Amino acid sequence: MFNLGASRLMASTLLRLLNQGDYTSVPRELARWNKETLDDGTVRVNDGLTNRRAAEINLWKTP
Repeated sequence: MFNLGASRLMASTLLRLLNQGDYTSVPRELARWNKETLDDGTVRVNDGLTNRRAAEINLWKTP
C-alpha cells in the first residue's frame, strides 16, 4: 500500500487488526489513512489518498 510509511504502519491499529485476523475491521482502518502532513506541520485530508484508499478497500472486499 502506497504512502503508509513503514514505521507508522508497524505501530498501527491496521497492522494489529490484520495480525489478529480481524479482517472485517480492515476497511474502516484503511479509510483513516488518507491524510498528509504539509511542510508547516498542518495535517489535512488528501483527496488523492482518499480515492486510493477507496480503491484499496474495494479490492479488499473483492472475493
